[in-house]
Amino acid sequence: MRLVFMGTPDFAIPSLNRLLASSHTVLGVVTQPDRPSGRGLKVQFSPVKKMALAHGLPLLQPQKLTEPEFLNTLQTWNADCFVVVAFRILPKEVFTMPPKGTINLHASLLPKYRGPAPIQRAILNGEKETGVTTFFIEETVDTGQWILQEKVAIGPEETAGELHDRLAKLGAEVLLQTLDLIEKDLALPHPQVGTPTSAPKIHPEEGKIDWKEPAEKVFNRIRAFSPKPGAYTFWNEKRLKILRASLVQGNSGQIPGTVLECQKDKIIVACGSDAVGIREIQPESKKGMDVDAFLRGYGLKPGMLLR
Repeated sequence: MRLVFMGTPDFAIPSLNRLLASSHTVLGVVTQPDRPSGRGLKVQFSPVKKMALAHGLPLLQPQKLTEPEFLNTLQTWNADCFVVVAFRILPKEVFTMPPKGTINLHASLLPKYRGPAPIQRAILNGEKETGVTTFFIEETVDTGQWILQEKVAIGPEETAGELHDRLAKLGAEVLLQTLDLIEKDLALPHPQVGTPTSAPKIHPEEGKIDWKEPAEKVFNRIRAFSPKPGAYTFWNEKRLKILRASLVQGNSGQIPGTVLECQKDKIIVACGSDAVGIREIQPESKKGMDVDAFLRGYGLKPGMLLR
């Protein structure tokens, strides 16, 4: 089939790569406009734009998806199907354009975790499994009839970054299977069944650790915010990002946030119940490091309090 690919971040890269290696034809790519980012506010290309340029693909970056010039160009590409992976909300003028419809790859088992942060929210809520879903886009976000779903278990210490990479690769394969079915008119859409849940955008301030929470909740927050934007706490008025941790039984009734032990491979911190073992940490304005390196350089000791 003749396809237009719409996406922006790293999550979309395995899918675009898989389609470029398939029997389908990617006519062009739509991605977000270039944005300044980083400390120097330099203009950065999105990962999808970089890949499109590397493959010499026609590229559109509209500010608004209802711009007449954008819609006219998109129409002239004469695609059979639009493919959306981690992009923006499409207006009806766009998703109804191709004769075989517009499909989306979503990183959850819809109708669970509709919204922009399904991976982080699933881990934050302590889910044991998740997956990917392909579905036909409709006017209400993430509500369209699904075509294929595939479940995966979430590892007991898996971070959002690790799960992101696994689901991106799995999603690329499920997406290609979906397009093959659509091409042969064999796709069987299913209405979403079950209680919908939402996955709103992650805000950095949500990463603040409340040591009074049970250890499992603290642990899940650390996993859900790793590597970005990072779960964090404060010590000596400096912010410490916690990038990796494990669960530890017992806390000896200490005040939540108290450092219980400083071992070579972990810093054990009391929570509202039980404790967590910090295994990787990022001091303010520094790179992430293992706890052995941190302890040698920063002097954290048992009895000190993280806030």
